[in-house]
Amino acid sequence: MIDTLSGPGALPFAVQLKALIDQEGRFQPKLCGLRLIETAQDNGHRMTVKLREFEVKDLLSLTQFFGFSAETFSLAVSLLDRFLAVMKIQPKHLACVGLCCFYIAVKSAEEEKNVPAANELIRISQSRFTISDMMRMEKIILEKLYWKVKAPTALHFLRLFFCRIQEQVDGDSKSILNIERLEAQLKACHCCFAFSKVKPSLLALALLALEIQEQHEYCNAEGLLEALQGLQQHLGIKDGNLLCVRVLVAKCLVVYSSTKCSRPNRQRLRWVISGRTARQLKHSYYKIAHLPTIPESAS
Repeated sequence: MIDTLSGPGALPFAVQLKALIDQEGRFQPKLCGLRLIETAQDNGHRMTVKLREFEVKDLLSLTQFFGFSAETFSLAVSLLDRFLAVMKIQPKHLACVGLCCFYIAVKSAEEEKNVPAANELIRISQSRFTISDMMRMEKIILEKLYWKVKAPTALHFLRLFFCRIQEQVDGDSKSILNIERLEAQLKACHCCFAFSKVKPSLLALALLALEIQEQHEYCNAEGLLEALQGLQQHLGIKDGNLLCVRVLVAKCLVVYSSTKCSRPNRQRLRWVISGRTARQLKHSYYKIAHLPTIPESAS
């Protein structure tokens, strides 16, 4: 995994930043593919922005259920967006694609002892495909992404920038920013499709800029502002671009905290039942429907 570290023994900030920047562009989802999703009509046959956002929220729920790291969730979203940007998939395959991206991320970012079995993931997610479907889809995803799993995410940049700012401020200023709060805000941004088109470094900087701006209203954050400007200059990010993404982040966080962001209530509630209960039910109640063949071409 791409690590960003601070403290004794860590590589200098400039070295870590260059390593992330050098890889950032190579792991960005293809804009042409994202635009197809953005302009697709919701007719049940095409991937749409709403479907993608619902799937990411499901992955966030799984991350929280299993107690996995923010790194796992960010990587899963990166894999999902990169795959959706190169493959035209039908909505009926999205749950399988999403769970496979999540499983790949789990195996890459979590300790081996914490990686659940594939059938356990299928059961907990209440999905209607088999382990065979999942293994086949996982292979397709890895092949289409050329087996490049370990990507620099906005989380890597956020943690690196946070450590850099903490090193440059002193006294009470160190306690103004909270990395847990920032990471929670980043998770909310991941659930919004618009940020799939934003470079991870810019998204991370915009999150910090918004938080520092809001905190500046209540306390003296001059040192934080100076450190932020130093990061912006180091990255060569224009004021207009930073302002635009910062506004998007602010809007996203408002929507995410409102009821408008909730999943529609028209979905029927489903229960995960025990093996003993399942054996007492009729076979048709819990029969798994096999997925149709997944086309491997982008057409």
